[in-house]
Amino acid sequence: MKSVQEHVPQPASQSSFGSSRVSLKDIADALGISPTAVSFAINDRPGVSAETKKRVKEAAAKLGWQPVYAAQALGSSKTMTVGFAPARFKQGLNEEAFMLHFMAGVQASLSLKGYGLLYRPCSSAKEELAVYRDWASRKRVDGVILVDLRVDDQRPKLMNALGLPAVLAGGPDPDNLVPSLSIDDSKTMDTILEHLRKMGHRRIAYLSGDPSLDYSRGREAAFRQFANKYGLDDIHIDYTYFDSSVASEMTLNLLQSPQPPTAFIYESETLAAESLHSITEWYVLDNYERTVQGVGELTGPRYPFNLPAIVSFEDSFVCEAAYPSITSVHRDASEYGSKIAKLLLKIFAGEKVSGNRKILTPSLVVRDSTSRTIN
Repeated sequence: MKSVQEHVPQPASQSSFGSSRVSLKDIADALGISPTAVSFAINDRPGVSAETKKRVKEAAAKLGWQPVYAAQALGSSKTMTVGFAPARFKQGLNEEAFMLHFMAGVQASLSLKGYGLLYRPCSSAKEELAVYRDWASRKRVDGVILVDLRVDDQRPKLMNALGLPAVLAGGPDPDNLVPSLSIDDSKTMDTILEHLRKMGHRRIAYLSGDPSLDYSRGREAAFRQFANKYGLDDIHIDYTYFDSSVASEMTLNLLQSPQPPTAFIYESETLAAESLHSITEWYVLDNYERTVQGVGELTGPRYPFNLPAIVSFEDSFVCEAAYPSITSVHRDASEYGSKIAKLLLKIFAGEKVSGNRKILTPSLVVRDSTSRTIN
């Protein structure tokens, strides 16, 4: 080992320590103290002075020492891992930009405190519950993040019974067993409908996601209240279970009804974009082929002005790139994920947290898909 003048540590290298990984013994040798003292200092345990702790941590940083989490887990009850096991539909996280940005925000805040995110997608609510039981029994994670509160949701009670710290993105939890942060979109449906009403739309369809989800039911209730208040001519509400092909089929069926909707609201950008694609094929290609064949003539406004208005409850680059671009509800998913992670970290630190809070009021981004006023 190279000599260290006045015990000032040098950067680790293959030649100096015979290994690329710096150990606690290497730090101890560099400072001329015992490995036990180094361990106590690194882990902020009593038994060494504040000055020694400072010297050890400075030396560790200069030598490039990094903790080995497997060894760390043996010496403490912490895994430095947060679990995320959402039960999503088959499109789910693969297509919805909101959840991808949400996860990025979660990881960004966790990383600052040395935590990692363990992602385990589930195909059903039953599987999700089984994963939490497994994680708790094996002490695999220090806590979990829950999303998509359901009707009669079993997860908050299970977290309480397992003693597994958790936070809920959404909600609030009606039993107040799990603290939550939810996006304050209580008036978002009203904002969408008021915009459509001002553009002249009175026959509006809402193609939602899953009726068991708390936020979907809330949006449906807001839709019905608005329709009653303003006496809309005709409304239609149906559930797609986040299946784009189902949304497209529902859309085309409604457009071929005697009194078709003039506007459609979709639960996600993928539902909206796929439906827009189907509408375009039906309106443009089919009518063009009939005209070429001499069966009929194109009458009225030309594409894209003959399309119904379209709004998405989620915003992403998909809405901007579509033609016409899709009016959508914008939320900062990354910031939301970051705040959820910080709430869980506060629980880990033993801090008091408020039960349920609403944050991040969404905004409606008006684009070409709702820019035309109808008579």
